[in-house]
Amino acid sequence: MELPVLHQHEEEKFFLNARGQKETLPSIRDSPTKQLSVVVPSYNEEKRLPVMMDEALGYLEERQKQDPTFTYEVIVVDDGSKDQTSKVAFKYCQKYGSDKVRVITLVKNRGKGGAVKMGVFSSRGENILMADADGATKFCDIEKLEKGLNDLQPWPDQMAIACGSRAHLKKDSIAQRSYFRTLLMYGFHFLVWFLCVKGIRDTQCGFKLLTREAASRTFSSLHIERWAFDVELLYIAQFFKIPIAEIAVNWTEIEGSKLVPFWSWLQMGKDLLFIRLRYMTGAWRLEQTRKMN
Repeated sequence: MELPVLHQHEEEKFFLNARGQKETLPSIRDSPTKQLSVVVPSYNEEKRLPVMMDEALGYLEERQKQDPTFTYEVIVVDDGSKDQTSKVAFKYCQKYGSDKVRVITLVKNRGKGGAVKMGVFSSRGENILMADADGATKFCDIEKLEKGLNDLQPWPDQMAIACGSRAHLKKDSIAQRSYFRTLLMYGFHFLVWFLCVKGIRDTQCGFKLLTREAASRTFSSLHIERWAFDVELLYIAQFFKIPIAEIAVNWTEIEGSKLVPFWSWLQMGKDLLFIRLRYMTGAWRLEQTRKMN
């Protein structure tokens, strides 16, 4: 099976330790040495990132205090930001040490999917959590995802995914949205269902927990690097019959969303058509590399 090539600049193979020295990033193909990796894609997030990091690290440190066997890392992937995102994130590396907090600075903007992929491929966790830099989801809701993941056992080939979902908030969100945005939302959900992914009501929530094997298998096959990457990710997961749980999480709309409504919906619609056509015509292929349960 031909996998998409990951183009990596030389500088993107390293991170700076707390003393500012370069160290080589690990690989998803290495054996895990942490229980949890948290991957935070960040583009021009110098203002919102500290709120999210304080909450996440506060939770993770407290959890480690309660259970000294618990180990974690947070990987902030600066997606070619024009502001001080890397600098802000590096302060956390200096405070907590580079075994717990690492910053990967991408040479140029790849898009959210590309940034998450780079973080996933450099993670050391048995489980890998994607979490947005805006802190829209309460970080402690990771426990709901962990329970959802465990409830899917036995995992085929150690693969399973738990997706945070805002579908239960739909009525409230419709009340706050304009008719036009609501129409766009329904149109997008229909396209997702029609073209790609069945049975998941909210594909776009940025809070997802994957076992290491599921992350490796799905992200290795991922082509889309921008907003619609979640849909392709779940399309790949369903192809490989990876069990997926959809779990309701608390979610708050945060000021400063990067998604410019109309154009981004158009871009995503185009991406969805593109995903479907590429897989239908065989331009992109997924093959069962070994027999799945």
